[in-house]
Amino acid sequence: MKKLLSFWAAALLLLGLAAAPARAADALPAAVTFELDKADLSADATKAIAAAAEQAKGVAGSRVLVSGFTDTSGSAPHNDELAKKRAFAVRDALVKAGLPESQVLLVKPSAVESGGDPAKARRVELSLLAPGAAAPAAEMLLVVAEVAAPAEAAPAAPPTPDKGDVTFMYVATVLVILMTIPGLALFYGGLVRSKNMLSVLMQVFVTFSMISVLWVVYGYTLAFGGPGAFFGNFSKMFLSGVTPSSVAATFSKGVYIPELQFVAFQLTFAAITPALIVGAFAERMKFSAVLLFMALWFTFAYIPMAHAVWYWDGPDAIKDQATLDAVVANAGYLWAKGALDFAGGTVVHINAGVAGLVAAYMVGKRLGYGKEALAPHSLTLTMVGAALLWVGWFGFNVGSNLEANGTAALAFINTLVATAMAVLAWMFAEWMVKGKPSMLGAASGAVAGLVAITPACGFVGIMGALAIGLAAGLICFWGVTGLKKMLGADDALDVFGVHGVGGIVGALLTGVFASPSLGGAGICNYITNECGNPADFPGIGAQLWIQFQGVLWAIGISAVVSIVALLIIKMVVGLRVSEEDEREGLDTTSHGESAYKY
Repeated sequence: MKKLLSFWAAALLLLGLAAAPARAADALPAAVTFELDKADLSADATKAIAAAAEQAKGVAGSRVLVSGFTDTSGSAPHNDELAKKRAFAVRDALVKAGLPESQVLLVKPSAVESGGDPAKARRVELSLLAPGAAAPAAEMLLVVAEVAAPAEAAPAAPPTPDKGDVTFMYVATVLVILMTIPGLALFYGGLVRSKNMLSVLMQVFVTFSMISVLWVVYGYTLAFGGPGAFFGNFSKMFLSGVTPSSVAATFSKGVYIPELQFVAFQLTFAAITPALIVGAFAERMKFSAVLLFMALWFTFAYIPMAHAVWYWDGPDAIKDQATLDAVVANAGYLWAKGALDFAGGTVVHINAGVAGLVAAYMVGKRLGYGKEALAPHSLTLTMVGAALLWVGWFGFNVGSNLEANGTAALAFINTLVATAMAVLAWMFAEWMVKGKPSMLGAASGAVAGLVAITPACGFVGIMGALAIGLAAGLICFWGVTGLKKMLGADDALDVFGVHGVGGIVGALLTGVFASPSLGGAGICNYITNECGNPADFPGIGAQLWIQFQGVLWAIGISAVVSIVALLIIKMVVGLRVSEEDEREGLDTTSHGESAYKY
């Protein structure tokens, strides 16, 4: 029996187009018949739907009714779901062809009795609802919200952040501050000679403070203020428009945190990154030159990398392929390419490591380098600093998830075990090569592991984290021994050997161990609202190539900006203290005080 008795069938009378406004609906040149048990559109069907969209766009104020059928034979739930998927597929094709989603009405599928025309149940028809014509009743539609006119819709209430997520982010932000001041300051301070202890503490402390101010003045708006490949815009200068009620997206649909909290969390990343560079030119650079370099490098190296890797419109902006394409078009350059960097392997560590290497070359070697002992004055303080870094790094990595859920737990345990593995790997490598395991080696191994797991912590499985920690411990040990000798630069506290090399190792291995085939978490598909599906992962080779491009961009941007900035500073104020001041120590000559009284 060919029975099509339902409300919508009666409503879809084939009436005229705009030329006959009294009519309610008109047939469009599109009626799609799907394959048995399938909801995929053929190329011909897509073309027909595109033609229908063009016709509908030519009639101002019109809407398109998408009407399907469901077979009453077989499994009713399966048939109903299949009919809905077919209707949604047609709707998505109309939107992709340029028809606003508000102009598409999905009518609930009508039943076709068993024994009727079997092809009819696989058919979706399109009809044009003329301007001013009444739409079907709400109970007849699949998506009721689309019946209401957009102009009459009440404004959506702002999302309410979850108090648990808010508390989680407060703790994470404080932990990142802890890893900088005092963690990084003490780690670096213990590694220099006693006459330069305060100078290192001062450089880290003031760099953190200065970048914090620059971040709220213009850093945040250029990094997260709007679309662009490497920079945002100036719409949020001095945090204009950022209020206690404004919110920032996370990585889950419908989940938000206060935007001011996001500003503060990202501020700590922006502030610690330049501070990492201090270790490369420690004990010989002018304090004024340090501050000028930090301001220039932050503006032209950190901000564009942060925007390129991390800026996007958020998951709620993605509903279908058309909206995904729009999000990609607005996103940062490397985010749009699909680069994975959970917490800053490229943005923070490679970026800072390369800047440190360039600065070590351009500032020059310390007096007596390679001729006299330049040993650390307090490995005890270095150990305390390393421990504070490890603890604070949980805020750095876990907080980068922006919400308290299972992915945050994965980032937490990965940060823990990768670091522990790197400590062991470095220690045993040093033991074998030098005959004794050292406390400095263990602390350096911990930092190397923390660096390498940073881009990967939310993407890889626990076995992947162990593999990354092992690789980081071994390769970074070579980075501060064999590679350092090959490069010939006086990178005083091994910024490039640990942060640069470790960041490269972590960024590349993220592309390998993020694969679901190797126990990784994969990536999220915000159209299907599913994370970790192996079909969505581009493949290890393809992702590794994307990661490699991210590494190259980080190296290139940081190197060029560092060279130009240091050349400018050299002409303006000079880079290096006098030989006499360097021999006496920067604590007294630059700051007029001493760390210790004997």
